[in-house]
Amino acid sequence: MRARVDLRLALPAAAGWVAALVLVGVPDGAWWVAGASWAAASAVLVVAVRRARGIGRSSSAGALGAIAVGAAVVGLVAASIGVAEGRRSVPLDTTRSAAWELRVDGRADAAFPGFDGEEQVRFSATVLAVHPAADGTPITGLDVPVRVTAPAADPTPVFGAHVRIELASARPADPGDRAVLLVRAAGPPDLVHLPEWSAWAGGLGASFAAAAEALPGDGGALVPGLAVGDTTAVGDDLDTAMKASSLSHLTAVSGANCAIVTAAGLAAASLAGLGRRTRVAVAGAALLGFVAIVTPEASVVRAATMAGVVLVAFALGRGGGGVPALSVAVVGLLAFDPWFARDAGFALSVLATAGLLVLAPPIARRLGRVMPVPLAEALALSIAAQLACQPVLTLLEPAVPVFGVAANLLAAPAAPVATVVGLLACLVLPVLPGVAHALLWIAWLPAAWIAALARTTAGLPGASAGVPAGALGVVLVGAGVVAIASLWLAGRRRLRAVAAAALVVLVGAWVGWGWAADGLRTADRPADWVLAACDVGQGDAVLVRAGDATMLVDTGPDRQALSGCLGVLGVHHVDVLVLSHFDADHVGATETLAGRVGLVVVADADDPREAAALAPLGGARVARVSVGDTGSAGGIRWSVLWPRPGAPGGNDASVAMLVDAGGLRTAFLGDLGEDAQRAMAANGLGRVDVVKVAHHGSADQHDGVYEQLGARVGLVSVGADNGYGHPTDRALDLVLGGGGLPVRTDESGLVLVAQRDGAPVVWVERGPPATATGAPPAWAGAGRLGADPRGGSRRGGIAWPAPPDRHEPPRRRSRFRSSTGTRCAPRPSCS
Repeated sequence: MRARVDLRLALPAAAGWVAALVLVGVPDGAWWVAGASWAAASAVLVVAVRRARGIGRSSSAGALGAIAVGAAVVGLVAASIGVAEGRRSVPLDTTRSAAWELRVDGRADAAFPGFDGEEQVRFSATVLAVHPAADGTPITGLDVPVRVTAPAADPTPVFGAHVRIELASARPADPGDRAVLLVRAAGPPDLVHLPEWSAWAGGLGASFAAAAEALPGDGGALVPGLAVGDTTAVGDDLDTAMKASSLSHLTAVSGANCAIVTAAGLAAASLAGLGRRTRVAVAGAALLGFVAIVTPEASVVRAATMAGVVLVAFALGRGGGGVPALSVAVVGLLAFDPWFARDAGFALSVLATAGLLVLAPPIARRLGRVMPVPLAEALALSIAAQLACQPVLTLLEPAVPVFGVAANLLAAPAAPVATVVGLLACLVLPVLPGVAHALLWIAWLPAAWIAALARTTAGLPGASAGVPAGALGVVLVGAGVVAIASLWLAGRRRLRAVAAAALVVLVGAWVGWGWAADGLRTADRPADWVLAACDVGQGDAVLVRAGDATMLVDTGPDRQALSGCLGVLGVHHVDVLVLSHFDADHVGATETLAGRVGLVVVADADDPREAAALAPLGGARVARVSVGDTGSAGGIRWSVLWPRPGAPGGNDASVAMLVDAGGLRTAFLGDLGEDAQRAMAANGLGRVDVVKVAHHGSADQHDGVYEQLGARVGLVSVGADNGYGHPTDRALDLVLGGGGLPVRTDESGLVLVAQRDGAPVVWVERGPPATATGAPPAWAGAGRLGADPRGGSRRGGIAWPAPPDRHEPPRRRSRFRSSTGTRCAPRPSCS
């Protein structure tokens, strides 16, 4: 007999989710919504009770009861937001130097290079107290959530630790963000207090990760992720392959990990001959132990709760009982932390659990008719989870992994072994290290298989199929999921026929969109572009082109992003590579250019990082330049504005230059700070068409530079959510004050600048350029090659002509010095 799915609590849970989704962005109205919802729930409940006492009114009373429960849930979630907002709204003075005491609330991200090469980490925390550096009364008893970026500490802060930081800067987080402030620390966090349980869990995890480092290849990198969710050893290329093959959920502490641990507990209890209730208790204890080991941060609690829902369904002895349990869990989690409503991980956990409860059993029954039942059940789990989660995955990444189900099916036998055996190795490591290392090698085998599977699947032709980004893609994929589910599971032939027809229409629309999108993406991209700012995240990579010559100023930190940009633009060889300075966000992707560079231009400065940065470029010629040097390559001419010869390396020794490419004049300012900019401006600067804004739009700028340059376009190479507060309003206002248009790669993606009728024309991949206040300048009105940019289009191919004005830049006659010290003509061919 088939279990009937009970959906009575699903709609109230969905109502609470929608309410939280909206109210975390506008929390001021939370208490009003709570009061109104509870009043409505009370009124509807009274009516429902009266109707229930009548004759033949039971169905109506049931519907009214569901409405009353939904209103009560909305009120509960709204009240939780109101209480949380009261704690979050404590005013903090972020303009004064102070020491902040924090409690670490999440696992610190893997260390990443900062602007000066020093490693940085990010973690979520709660402000507990503020101790002003000057005379002032300490503020204690705080409970303000923040997100912290700080220089890496040894050891890295672990969940539950109390640390102290010296405040460098803080800015408000986006509305609806769980954090109130985005904080930067001036130095590494200092440990104040470490609870015993946190020290035990953190030490165990660190020892396990260190032991796994002895394992070779990708398998060794994956074992800590599969066992305890520690992905610090997973490289970018392997991470990309895992995502492309839809296997990345295996390396995070997700519902899958918790389900594996829970299933292992159930299996062990079954082998011992225990009853159903006792088996559930044993599995629950295993789940709690797993949560303690991997630290009970928010994502772990969420995943464990979803796994607990499956346990409840098993305890009830019927699959249909899992949906009410899931609904209660959703309401409980949203009441505990309403910001889960905007968390993609929460949505994926809920949908995956719902798919396993609702879709997997009927899919398994259908497949069981044509294949062995164990295989049908395994395949049903993968299909159900993929179908349920795909609309949200599409919102995160507008692509469908074509081989995702197959990859998950092939990985299904290996993942539990790697997780359970790896977890056992972690547990016995402190007492039986020899046994633990043997277990690690056993876990390595399935981990290596999963890594090989991910790389192979991701490398297949057509491994992912693109879909429209945003709401359109979600709607198309969601409709496709409904059509596929109906086609497989519907009992009526007519309904299956309708589903099949709908699926054909959707696939046709998808193929048509792909064909049209490819044409539209390139139809209005200016073929005569002169300047191209690649979207490489928090870093610089700007191409200059004139005739047959190509110059690249910096490479950015991301090899994949740079390679993709060069491929899109058809750039296969770089005649001149300018490395403004040697911070990772400017030279991190130099390996991408190995064998593709003719001449490398670097500062005549003393920087010990130079050799490591130039090593991947092999036999490329190197020229060291300083202020006054000039050079040319084809139709590109440049003159160096900074630095002075022999300057100490760093931001203020960045190569700054004026570049003339076919008449389009651009000023590149590297990462120069205000003092260096002031000294450079003292020599006099010419007027330009475009300025690459210094230091990703930091506030450390000199007004006089932008006044002298008078650029009509200001390129800001910056990464989204970079944690540094870049670009600042001050930097954007300096561009605007000089009559220019600020264009940001984090908002606009790839930016191209062409020259037409003696004026620069800006093309952006997505969205309109924005000023510091978010509105285009008044003169940025015409010209999207047929569309008005004020129409609010968010798709690529939007062009704005800059205001007409031409100026001649200063001309310099000096030459530059090559790596051999020989004075040579300013051409890439010089040696």
